Amino acid sequence: MEIIWTPKALKQLSKLKNKAAQKRIVVAVRALADFPDTPGVKALTNHRRAYRLRVGDYRILFDVFDQARIISIEEVKKRDERTY
Repeated sequence: MEIIWTPKALKQLSKLKNKAAQKRIVVAVRALADFPDTPGVKALTNHRRAYRLRVGDYRILFDVFDQARIISIEEVKKRDERTY
């Protein structure tokens, strides 16, 4: 499965000061190639994005396009009361 990072998601990832968290996020996103068998993925309801992946205190919000088997990484956010 092809994984595409949006420019916004790449910018958010690059701005993370915690380099260890950056590496964990990249590894977790690579594991999305096995989607839907990836642990930690949850389908979201009433949200612009279809799915989220938890990586520590961070959430990767993404969409899946089944016809092309493409995962689009849309946002990388630190979890707070406004994340969802």
